[in-house]
Amino acid sequence: MKIYDTLSQKIREFHPLDDNKVKMYVCGPTVYDYPHLGHARCYITWDVVSRYLRFKGYDVTYVRNITDVDDKIINRARENNLTPKELATTYYKEFQKAMEALNVAPPDIEPKATETIEDMIKIIKKLEEKGYAYASEGDVYFRVSKFKKYGRLGKQSIDDLQSGARVEASDKKENPLDFALWKAIKTENEISWDSPWGKGRPGWHIECSAMSEKYLGEQIDIHAGGQDLIFPHHENEKAQSEACFDKDFVNFWMHNGFVTTNNEKMSKSLGNFLTINDLLEKYDANTIRLFILTNHYRMPVEFADESLKAAKNGVKRLKNAFEDIKNTVGEEKIKEAEKLITPIIDEIVKTGQLPFHKIDTVQDIEEIIPASLMENCIKNLKYFITAMDEDFNTSKALSVLFDIASCAQKTRESKNPEASAFCLALLLKLASVLGFDLTKSESLNDELSSQLMELVISIRQKAREEKNWAMSDFIRDELGKLNIVLKDQKDKPTIWSIQD
Repeated sequence: MKIYDTLSQKIREFHPLDDNKVKMYVCGPTVYDYPHLGHARCYITWDVVSRYLRFKGYDVTYVRNITDVDDKIINRARENNLTPKELATTYYKEFQKAMEALNVAPPDIEPKATETIEDMIKIIKKLEEKGYAYASEGDVYFRVSKFKKYGRLGKQSIDDLQSGARVEASDKKENPLDFALWKAIKTENEISWDSPWGKGRPGWHIECSAMSEKYLGEQIDIHAGGQDLIFPHHENEKAQSEACFDKDFVNFWMHNGFVTTNNEKMSKSLGNFLTINDLLEKYDANTIRLFILTNHYRMPVEFADESLKAAKNGVKRLKNAFEDIKNTVGEEKIKEAEKLITPIIDEIVKTGQLPFHKIDTVQDIEEIIPASLMENCIKNLKYFITAMDEDFNTSKALSVLFDIASCAQKTRESKNPEASAFCLALLLKLASVLGFDLTKSESLNDELSSQLMELVISIRQKAREEKNWAMSDFIRDELGKLNIVLKDQKDKPTIWSIQD
């Protein structure tokens, strides 16, 4: 398995620092506004990475923080006559709701910055003792010139960095490049904590160093976030942590590309962002996920309705496979197939071979599935693994899902339709690894539509049994005008689908 590392700018073989355990830290949101499509891209990406690592058998501890104290939060709270805590709590709940709606699994640990202040103070004190930090009028700054590896992550040398748009100049600093570890209060009524340097609050960068160390230790396997965090945020995190603990901080630095609109980054600061709530009014969670995963995670994603409509059609193909096969063979057959095929999937993921030590399971499947179909399922599973092992190539992995869906539909129409349940079982498993739920009705309207169609089909079936062909044809034709296609099957229930 290979992953692109931002620091080395190479795709490297992935080996965890500690046996099979993977310690993964992702920079979470600053909760001062509604989450937008850029957040969806970021957290769906790392959701897929954590899901796939677990699928591969790694013992993953996934930490994603919440920044609930920051200049943006303080300023927005003041504008709305709220306390920073009230504002942060409101938008944290909005973030939680958005992630749940997008089927983004919660991290194992989700610490808040305000709950980790003492840990931050300990690191700042240690940096000060080692000469990497200095106090100035109640503020504390990191001494960039002392950390000789500064700039390596962002590929910028200290000599080339100038005080400018990305670097705040201050008379309090020894060097314009020095960044704040602790900020003294400016007024008595602002949010603050006691510290050895007086009342104040932490700088942004120290928050992640402290939370990462508290929950994952001094060294971690994967640190991830958006490309906009490489410099200065991750550069500064790296400097703080390595200066404090005298160890390389991160094994693999991973960064996802931006969501763009008109080739410009989508962000709150530019005012060109689309909230997740707005997006979910038009498209379901599976569609948004497919839209995002069609592109490699390191590449930019250009927002366009045409792309989302194409993704919606793609999801429909996958869900049609589930619905059609469920209507043909029944849910019990699908559950039986999932139970039989799971040990085969697990063994191939682990060893690349069939589980011949579980010979009864293999023989049971061989009696039901034609050898050619079994071979096709194994081939597609290996294609999926190969794609994802190459730096999480979700675009290629998605093409495998569509191939499996096509195979399932062809098998359903063959002389052995029950074998299609095994194709579907594989499809559902691999789709879930990418975070799709093909079995879920996305809304009450979807569920109601299914129930209404079952009623219409039952009425038409009764008309057919009574040889009322005129009524049967009338129902079929009228549904056809609505782009709803019925397909009658010999000795099986009629199935329906929506055609564009």
